[in-house]
Amino acid sequence: MNAARCPVLRGQGGAVSAAHPAAVVAGRELLLAGGSAADAAIAAQAVLCVVMPDACGLGGDMLALAHTPGKPLQAINGTGCAPQLLREVADDGPNSITVPGIVDAWCTLSRLHGRVPLSRALAPAIRLSREGLQVGAGLAASLARHRERLARGGAASWCLFDAIAGRPIIQAELGSLLELIGSEGRTAFYAGDNAIAITAAIKALGGTLSADDLAAHVTPLAAPIETRWDPFALATQPPMAQGILLNMAVQALSQARTQCGAAADHTAIELTNAAFAYRDEVSKGSELLAHELSIDPERAANRGGPRAYLHTAGVACADVQGMVVSSLVSVFDDFGSAVYVPQLGITLNNRAGGFTAGANAAAPGKRPVHTLAPAILRLPQGVLALATPGADGQVQTLLQVLVALRKDGSDLATAISAAIAKPRWRSENGGLLIEQGHPHRDALSALGHRITPCADGDVRFGAVVCAGVIDGQALAAADWRRETDAGIV
Repeated sequence: MNAARCPVLRGQGGAVSAAHPAAVVAGRELLLAGGSAADAAIAAQAVLCVVMPDACGLGGDMLALAHTPGKPLQAINGTGCAPQLLREVADDGPNSITVPGIVDAWCTLSRLHGRVPLSRALAPAIRLSREGLQVGAGLAASLARHRERLARGGAASWCLFDAIAGRPIIQAELGSLLELIGSEGRTAFYAGDNAIAITAAIKALGGTLSADDLAAHVTPLAAPIETRWDPFALATQPPMAQGILLNMAVQALSQARTQCGAAADHTAIELTNAAFAYRDEVSKGSELLAHELSIDPERAANRGGPRAYLHTAGVACADVQGMVVSSLVSVFDDFGSAVYVPQLGITLNNRAGGFTAGANAAAPGKRPVHTLAPAILRLPQGVLALATPGADGQVQTLLQVLVALRKDGSDLATAISAAIAKPRWRSENGGLLIEQGHPHRDALSALGHRITPCADGDVRFGAVVCAGVIDGQALAAADWRRETDAGIV
């Protein structure tokens, strides 16, 4: 990995930042074809579903925030509910599946904010699935690591099952599904033969998600939750996403005295853990902002909270009209539930594994708390979309970027991508992971943090995507971590 400072790209026609270079190419194609930031986001997300099926796919979900000049911010909730006939919940397999939400979310985003037909937005992904994907080393390793799970889920017949890095794979079934969605919309997935194929695959393994669950699916639209940290205004996805935990930490920091060095990191780490104590209550949304986050400025509580999940892929887009979209796509764990639908060439999510306790306990027809936390940052100069993979690490990575921008006075490129200037930390299961170049390792240890040094660029520290419009000009920036990339038109 190259830990050099990645530049902020500036263009006149739009900008894209995404979890994979092929997704950036697709997003740029749509912007050049006259598409909006929403069209570009759909195109990039669909390509991610082709090239990163371990992280996302049509069997999973999508959450997005959309900024349109002169209009209120809009949150698109492309997640689904647990089965109405729910009998048990598991972390894996057929009883871990909720209704996939990404397809209807695409249809909704395209209808509300698109400037080209959905079929045009999906064209790059259709082309890639039919012409052949050259399997990367990361995907090949993930397939090998989860081979047993995939076999249990019926994926032994999947064209990717025995994939070898560097060899091209044609995903014909996925291409046909994407083409049908482009021409028929949501009915291509939530009704008819494809809905029957999805429910049959689940039922064959003992799951209860039904055709009625698929047919009843809707994509809620809502206002984001917004918190001021002058001169910024941070907007996050409302429940059932856990972005509110980021708002809580930002609100507390906005009221705290100015700190620097290890003391600033300690405060942010402790506020993160304090906010995660409310994860099961995420459904209360902005009501949680009434809670004061109490921390010891001199000592680590090591209370835990954030967990070790790692998954998801981000897309951020901006267009020449000033529209900005921040989004994340996911199947939760690698390959989700690992339950495979052969007719469609996809695996299904295991989002029901996100149910926990209390207000977030499992129930029929209920959405679990989601880790997906796309964000939009409104500044005096314009608007930025920010998102990162990393499950519970998302809130923490974004918090560090915001601190760098707001308190440290860092420029955007340094805040996002410079490992030397801004090495990251991640609180996880009561411990504290830090990139080995972190300058405050000894000081944080002296404050009682249980330190685990990790290689700079370890996947647990996220991979930020960023695009926006500042001073009337589109821009994009990408983390150097993982395969994140950015492009402009």
